[in-house]
Amino acid sequence: MSLEQDVAAARRAVDELEAACSPLTRYFGDTVDARRLRIDVARLRDDLALLCGASRSAPDVPGSSAVMWDDGYDDGVAGSGRSLR
Repeated sequence: MSLEQDVAAARRAVDELEAACSPLTRYFGDTVDARRLRIDVARLRDDLALLCGASRSAPDVPGSSAVMWDDGYDDGVAGSGRSLR
């Protein structure tokens, strides 16, 4: 299958899961567990959109790594807790 077919199949599966889980709220009401189930299904949908919406790069092209893009904290020339002599 192609990428587009796989993505469409995954989206259909999430839709079916949502349709299967939605009626459960009639039995359990607005409980913590029922809300969590709804949030989990929505998260699946969001994660799929994020994953499939991300730009795909060639396997041999390096992406942005933690070495290049760290947390932005600058230790300075000497590093943390050190001084130059």
